[in-house]
Amino acid sequence: MSLLRHAKQHLSNQLKYEHLNAFVSLADRASILTRAESADASPQGHNVGKHSPYGRLVAIKDNICTADLPTTAASGILKKFISPYDATVVERLRDAGAIIAGKTNMDEFGMGSHSAHSYFGRVKMEGLEGQEKSAGGSSGGSALAVATAQCWAALGTDTGGSVRLPAAYTGVVGFKPSYGLLSRWGVIAYANSLDTVGVLGSDIETVEGVFDTLNVYDPQDPTSLLPSTRSCLSSEKSLWGPLRVGIPLEYNIETLHPGVRKTWTRSLDLLQERGHTLHPVRLPATQHALSAYYVLAPAEASSNLAKYDGVRYGSRAEGSDGTPESVLFAKTRGQGFGPEVQRRILLGAFSLSAQAIDNYFIQAQKVRRLVQQDFDKVFKACNRLVSRSFAVEETGVDILLCPTAPTLAPLLTDIENQDPIHEYMNDVFTVPASLAGLPAINVPVSIADEDRDVKVREGGFKESAGMQIIGQYGDDKLVLAVGKELMQAASERHDHGT
Repeated sequence: MSLLRHAKQHLSNQLKYEHLNAFVSLADRASILTRAESADASPQGHNVGKHSPYGRLVAIKDNICTADLPTTAASGILKKFISPYDATVVERLRDAGAIIAGKTNMDEFGMGSHSAHSYFGRVKMEGLEGQEKSAGGSSGGSALAVATAQCWAALGTDTGGSVRLPAAYTGVVGFKPSYGLLSRWGVIAYANSLDTVGVLGSDIETVEGVFDTLNVYDPQDPTSLLPSTRSCLSSEKSLWGPLRVGIPLEYNIETLHPGVRKTWTRSLDLLQERGHTLHPVRLPATQHALSAYYVLAPAEASSNLAKYDGVRYGSRAEGSDGTPESVLFAKTRGQGFGPEVQRRILLGAFSLSAQAIDNYFIQAQKVRRLVQQDFDKVFKACNRLVSRSFAVEETGVDILLCPTAPTLAPLLTDIENQDPIHEYMNDVFTVPASLAGLPAINVPVSIADEDRDVKVREGGFKESAGMQIIGQYGDDKLVLAVGKELMQAASERHDHGT
């Protein structure tokens, strides 16, 4: 199919699924068709690879700056903001010939697990009989846009699982690279030490094609990994022989959905059938990772969001702001920020206060280091960002395989009055890799018919469960290769009806 026909199909799907609210702004349709037609006519268009971004529609999460479309982070305080420049990742996509399809809906400033905390309304995933399910968060719009073929691929951001969780709920591939590989310049910050630009696509090859396009050093981003450090990473490592696959026992929690647990077991069996060996491992500090994350991330957010005061950044509330009875900018920030953002700002400000910083923020930083060391102890490859190597060559594992989320996609009606703590628990399996800055990918694996409960058969949930593959820092190519093999093995098993 030509690039123009692909573009027309994506644009048709955007109209068809407009009610799902995956996009908050769309690029001009005529301009998209003109560019796709030009790409078809060019010499490069005749030889474009199936997984090259050239001439393809790519959606951009609304917290990544674009010069030709608004960048609001799904927040009322930025509802009129248009960036004067493109983020580096957007610029590189354009240079590679990609066509920006539009900006996708998200949780405000990336804070949420269901893409329900948005100034533009919640993202909705269709179920049978008119049921609406969560598309996950905070990159729910990007994931749903890919799942419904409204674009070829999409960019999201992953702070504690915001690419992988929506990918698991919507049944697509979601990849969070090693921290520092993809530029964050032009990305509206939530938590600087955790934010990572991620890629969503319908298959591994598409995700890898976009990742390769973006995986370069950016001198404008102080957290971008230097070329000298990149050369030391095993990022070019690929799947070449039997691997030692780690099974983190701490992830087998009591509340794990039965369908997810059985799909996890089946995924492990599939890799074992391919010649890989399975090895239980212990990651004791991971049970404290979620608590540490929800201290560290809000603390960084409270600092990052302080600039949105209606004077230097963001829109300003009507009338005077600041009286003897109120704090200056309180009215603007109270009206501009949604309740979840306000909650996390307050939580972060408290954990950084003089009376709480030692008991909360400093302790959370120590837990973060323990989580990283837990991973370093179980991986065969050493972490090239630290001098000390823990793992023993003979007993270490190459990758870890575990569920991405403890449940399947819940109904939106079930989360309307949900306690915030319950929502935070959705990130229990994704946060540890984020704290350690490790590469991780969600791979959709079909749930076997015999493993589906009544709600699944009635269409209450997706037919796939998200499986997460985690690698040592810099082993991004290995993570992608294992993800590809798992998807192939699951597809072959499904084709044979077993």
